[in-house]
Amino acid sequence: MDSIINMGFFIKDLHLHIERLHKEQFNEQYAHNTFTVYRGQGLSKADFEEMKKTQGGLLSFNCFLSTSKDREVSLDFAHRALADPDMIGILFVMTINPSKSSAPFASTTDVSYYGNAEDEILFSMNSVFRIGEIKILNQNDRLIQVQLSLTDDNDKDLYELTNCIREETFPSDKG
Repeated sequence: MDSIINMGFFIKDLHLHIERLHKEQFNEQYAHNTFTVYRGQGLSKADFEEMKKTQGGLLSFNCFLSTSKDREVSLDFAHRALADPDMIGILFVMTINPSKSSAPFASTTDVSYYGNAEDEILFSMNSVFRIGEIKILNQNDRLIQVQLSLTDDNDKDLYELTNCIREETFPSDKG
């Protein structure tokens, strides 16, 4: 917790930078272009089983989320998880429709140390996705592809979840 407080200025600055880039990059001209990004990572077997149970539900990433437009780059990250026998390699395939969500995300190509090497799209904290199809990619059942779609601002489940969190966290506050 102390680290988060000490890093608060950095976290807020990064979020505001992503918002500014989002407004510049996804203006009216590009707002209706749906695209796909990928994220490869390891997930414990227990966490994967929990995610399978919530298929069709919501998944929130409570961190800044680095994704790539290059499937192979992300698949490499998923493969790395297979070195640990207690982990599952996950390739998230994320469908993004900028016209339906106000979640801030931006291409980091022009501001990243790595430039265009990973063709990265960075999402701000607490981006929420709907879990779609889950399928096995290899014979040993440890490399899995999970389809996600960025939630619509008018998503009923997201609205109910947000209200529930608001009531639990700040029950007497308005707005």
